[in-house]
Amino acid sequence: MRRHFPGWLVLLGAMTAIGPLSIDMYLPAFLVIAGDLGTPRGAVERTLPIFLAGLAIGQLVYGPLSDRFGRRPPLLAGLAIYLVGTIGCALSGSIEQLTLWRLVQALGGGVGMVVSRAVIRDRLDPQGSARALSTLMLVMGAAPILAPMLGGWMLVVASWRGIFVFQALFALGCMVAIWFGMTESLRRTDMRPLRIGTSLRTYAELMKDRRLLLPVMAGAFGMAGMFAYIAGSPFVLMGLYGLSEQQYAMVFGLNAFGLIAASQLNGWWLRKQRPNEVLRKSFWLPAASGLALLAMGLHGGVPLPLIMSGLFVFVASMGVISPNTGAMAMADQGRVAGAASALLGALSFFVGMLSGLAVSFWDGQTGLPMMAIMAVCGVLSTLFGATLLRRRMPDVAPEAAVVEPLA
Repeated sequence: MRRHFPGWLVLLGAMTAIGPLSIDMYLPAFLVIAGDLGTPRGAVERTLPIFLAGLAIGQLVYGPLSDRFGRRPPLLAGLAIYLVGTIGCALSGSIEQLTLWRLVQALGGGVGMVVSRAVIRDRLDPQGSARALSTLMLVMGAAPILAPMLGGWMLVVASWRGIFVFQALFALGCMVAIWFGMTESLRRTDMRPLRIGTSLRTYAELMKDRRLLLPVMAGAFGMAGMFAYIAGSPFVLMGLYGLSEQQYAMVFGLNAFGLIAASQLNGWWLRKQRPNEVLRKSFWLPAASGLALLAMGLHGGVPLPLIMSGLFVFVASMGVISPNTGAMAMADQGRVAGAASALLGALSFFVGMLSGLAVSFWDGQTGLPMMAIMAVCGVLSTLFGATLLRRRMPDVAPEAAVVEPLA
């Protein structure tokens, strides 16, 4: 792979960034939204797992659509839905309205994630896909660093509603870039008929494929632990440890930087090693850091730097685990890459939704709910990873893949 970023990969990064931008940017505003709408903190926290549920449902729809009509038409349609939902969020006058429009926003926003993985699969082999996914995490890595900072800044100069206005403008810019700057990557000969029965059978067959399911679940439970952190960290860091919105954004950005650094280390490893060989170095990290956090939560009164260290390791480990499990899951999917990518994303966000709901309903006054859910997810991720690594994976050429520039 060339060292420069081709235009199509940068555009995929921007579209994929819509997800973390929508998730992370409003986190500093949780307590402000609760006060403005006159609702309990837990009700605002539950808008996050509702958003994740919408992402999961949307991806299951966009996968088959992208296999039938190509990658560009579903992208434009999904971003249009996202734009409508985002405007609705900005105009919401109650927590019920905000929850509904967050769901609509998510149903559209999931398109960028599923189609981006499918486009990478269209253009690259498995080795190149793993490296491109790591590169993609760098391109989109500015989102989780900048999003909370932008959200905190919006609270200073405008209000929490301005956060959603910014997201709407970002989505509009992506739509313009896709229309003028993205060519179709799926050949007409590879487009599959769109039939509901066929789509359901495809998903059923994929769910039976252990080559797909094992890496998907290893990655999904790791990401679920990170979503528990995202849902619980505003209360833990601002409510318990007294950080301001801007300080919280800086801590969140530091952890996101760890994710980016790990993803680039992963890309360096992949120049000479296969994805499963790289995964072997890191699959134990979610369990180790999650259990360490659980011990801190049970003990109570732990200094903030120790909490931050455990969170940093857990989040950073996803920069290695997520791209490699994703590449291993997509390696043999061929003509069903869109459906496989959709199932990968849907399962990840479904498990993430459950972890976020668990944190919001476990209405404790300590950091234990967040830390316990992270520990459970970390252990399950490691167990699936260990099972995956015991199985013989298909051979993948060790040489670097070539990324072609945007036509």
